Amino acid sequence: MKIVVTGCNGRVGRHVVAFAIKNGHKIHGVDSAVAKEEPDFFRHSGFSFSEADLRDYDQALRVLQDAEAVIHLAGIPEPMDFLVDTHNTNVVISWNVLRAAAELGITRVAQASSVNVVRLVWSVMPKLHYLPLDEEHPREPDEPYGLSKLICEIQADSIVARHPFMRVASLRPSWVIPTREYATEGDPSTERRKNDLWGWAQEESTAEAFVLAVTTNSGSWLGHEAFFIVAPSVTADEEAEHLRERYWRDVPIKAGKNLKKGFFDCSKAERLLGWVHR
Repeated sequence: MKIVVTGCNGRVGRHVVAFAIKNGHKIHGVDSAVAKEEPDFFRHSGFSFSEADLRDYDQALRVLQDAEAVIHLAGIPEPMDFLVDTHNTNVVISWNVLRAAAELGITRVAQASSVNVVRLVWSVMPKLHYLPLDEEHPREPDEPYGLSKLICEIQADSIVARHPFMRVASLRPSWVIPTREYATEGDPSTERRKNDLWGWAQEESTAEAFVLAVTTNSGSWLGHEAFFIVAPSVTADEEAEHLRERYWRDVPIKAGKNLKKGFFDCSKAERLLGWVHR
């Protein structure tokens, strides 16, 4: 499959490209600047690259030409100064990519949303209705990064309503890192990570989720779906239930659920994408 990967020079993008090439796909990488240190895949025969500013719709149309699928990772990955740049950049880019894909008849899109569509680490104070978090949990961000990701999910709802031949997956990774141990390097404090529920996702496993989202041929879903992509373990050296009792005791456990696999329920990704964290 020929897949366009936007944000290919970013921390997650590099792993997505490498994983996709390893699994036999041809990748056209897109980024706003050439990498200072080119990854090895830049020299692979199955990889090509375009420099583009995806805030410009015509440039988005140009780089998506001839693609069979799009994995959209470009954007600003944090609130920055909590003013306008993150929100405005991410919202414009996500719409341009989705709309260009629709214009070109591209049927498969996976885009990077975030766990922060729920009011979590960047917020003044997390707002949790129940645990573990699943895709039915209310999305109520109070900061520009989470809001931009909520809007990209709403954009996907809109685009598939008008263009029902498309299938869009909004993946919501937690903190993407090499290993669980990386999270505690320098500061092993349990308190420090409570507002992101001690969540993490391993780099290559996250990459696999994005690739599965555009390559899985299961007919079990159409339209737009969101998926949490989080490891079934926490970064703290305590059981999730003990952490809840200490920090989130007022948040109820959702009926029929438990915290044996952490604070995020990723069963939907397993059911519809065939993804499990490795």
